[in-house]
Amino acid sequence: MSASSVNHSTKASVDSLWEHREVRFDILVSQMKMRPGEILIDKLDSVEDTKGNAGDRGRILVTNLRAVWHSQSMPRVSLSIGYNCVLNITTKIVNSKLRGFAEALYILTKCNNTRFEFIFTNLVPGNSRLFTSVIGVYKAYNSSKLYRELKLRGAILQDHQLKVLPQESIVNVIDGVWNLSSDQGNLGLFVITNVRVVWYAKMNELFNISIPYLHIASVRLRDSKFGTALVIDSSELSGGYVLGFRIDPPEKLQETFKEIQSMHKIYSSSPIFGVEYSKAEESRFDEEDNDGEDQPMSTTQVMDDVDEIDPDHPDSHDVFTAYLAEGGFESQDRPPEYNPDLGLCMEKLKDGYTLEGLWQVLPPEVGKRALNGNTL
Repeated sequence: MSASSVNHSTKASVDSLWEHREVRFDILVSQMKMRPGEILIDKLDSVEDTKGNAGDRGRILVTNLRAVWHSQSMPRVSLSIGYNCVLNITTKIVNSKLRGFAEALYILTKCNNTRFEFIFTNLVPGNSRLFTSVIGVYKAYNSSKLYRELKLRGAILQDHQLKVLPQESIVNVIDGVWNLSSDQGNLGLFVITNVRVVWYAKMNELFNISIPYLHIASVRLRDSKFGTALVIDSSELSGGYVLGFRIDPPEKLQETFKEIQSMHKIYSSSPIFGVEYSKAEESRFDEEDNDGEDQPMSTTQVMDDVDEIDPDHPDSHDVFTAYLAEGGFESQDRPPEYNPDLGLCMEKLKDGYTLEGLWQVLPPEVGKRALNGNTL
């Protein structure tokens, strides 16, 4: 296979990884299925999309990259929420058509400079897995960015050694690697692992770069003013960097080139996204559903009972506006201003809103029950 074909294939796979960085509506069943490296962590039935499809019973799938909800009566009505789009995730009291006043999962997102908000209510009383699973997996995703993001000058070393990530294993350490980013070059080391390539300078360990295989668009050899150089091109999503390195002697350069190519190919066939989450703490909730719902199910089983629907069906509708957060088309936050009541700066309130009004988030009868120690 030629180098150009390898590069094209790799770039396509990087650019096609949309699941964790986009919000999509009414996706196809094929887009609900797990991509390589994506893992189904939890599945809950009897979940209402309270904002966009109130009164409709649905199912939510929690993976290591996103949360997917679809209606059980009309599977074409669906959402895919990538964790990289999430701005805030919390719980709030809402009035559900199917359950009345209840605690719900609230997710605020931003995708392509547009803000969307989603509210999901678990219709099974007493089952908190909707909150623990989605919030827990999102936190695990947020704390594992080095698996998925290129990092320049990061705190990736400790005691002159690479801080190894939980699912990472070191394959090789190569000394005598020159970084060609400056006229004189900088001498350092390569650390090749199963998820990334790391280079750092010997004289200044803060001068470093961590490149996940996920964002390597190509690895090649080319001539430079320093002689034959190993060149790593990063994806456009990571900044489109062109990174040159020199390794002597030429035999060592060839070996390193082939090793990185090989590790990149292995990773591409089975990506490691680094999201680790255990459901052990939630097991006590598994039997609370009297109807036998929310039981473990494989990815194949989850998708087999969903029929493919033509997206051009005449009943298709634009649900875009239903999920827009207030001010959803604003590309920037409102400027801060000093609030004398709080004694600090806060985002300027919109016209018609008061600080006192923002604290009144519970209906009076719900607030009274909460003060009396009753739970919803």
